[in-house]
Amino acid sequence: MPIVVGVKFDNTPKVYWFSAGNFKYALGDRVIVETARGVEIGTVKMLPKEVSESSIVSPLKNVLRIADENDKAREKEFAEKRSETMRIAKEKISARNLKMNLIDAQYTIDGAKLVFYFSADTRVDFRDLVKDLASAFHTRIELRQIGSRDECRMVGALAPCGRVCCCSSGCDFAKVNIKMAKNQNLSLNPGKISGMCGRLMCCLSYENAYYTETNKLMPKIGSTVKVTAEDETFTGTVTGINQIKLTVNVKREIKDGSFEIKEHPLAEITKLDASSAADDLVVSKAEEAELGGIQD
Repeated sequence: MPIVVGVKFDNTPKVYWFSAGNFKYALGDRVIVETARGVEIGTVKMLPKEVSESSIVSPLKNVLRIADENDKAREKEFAEKRSETMRIAKEKISARNLKMNLIDAQYTIDGAKLVFYFSADTRVDFRDLVKDLASAFHTRIELRQIGSRDECRMVGALAPCGRVCCCSSGCDFAKVNIKMAKNQNLSLNPGKISGMCGRLMCCLSYENAYYTETNKLMPKIGSTVKVTAEDETFTGTVTGINQIKLTVNVKREIKDGSFEIKEHPLAEITKLDASSAADDLVVSKAEEAELGGIQD
């Protein structure tokens, strides 16, 4: 089985695997690796270990060497040049009247390539801009348009919950959809279920499996159920459910002709038909249209 080492790059929380080779590593070591973008510098976050072939995304790139003082000096030089590099690039973008938001500029560690990351609402024709930038920086230029979620991950932000955004704290982007919000009885208000990136919050996926299974057990709102309590048995209409507490609100008519709504444990509820709360989780076309702008 191949032996891999885990390496993390700046501006991304994810750890990538590389072929460890015959080098001796310590956590925190800076290493030079070969990536799809070129030769880059990263930090060792996982010491060498054997992994199965099936768990590797091919091709497995190599660690070229442990970073030496020259590599670290070059990294520092590029970091010090970043603000000036960004300033010049923004001037070139403005001169071309291009509607794009420049997010970051990164040199490969050998200086052979300068990568600019930007966001834009539409596709941008930046062919002339590439020529301007190549003339200004005298190196190979690459422009990469990224989405709002990638931008949030690179820049970093605090989520509405007060914690660092999931995408910039180490998790992979989650596949989320509006049905997950409905599944969890959340308000379909864009301001409530969208993150700092303007897309659906990644955390909607964290507990979705629990709600999916629990809603299959819960009776459908509006359905008739039998309640078997300690002191009586009666039928009533479901007016609400609580998936966390596993309780059901049941409305029934009492002797004086009025109605009462009382919360009962799910264990006391017997469904009188095959329906369940999961049947209510259809997203209407109106809801899709209203929330379409925040979906993945």
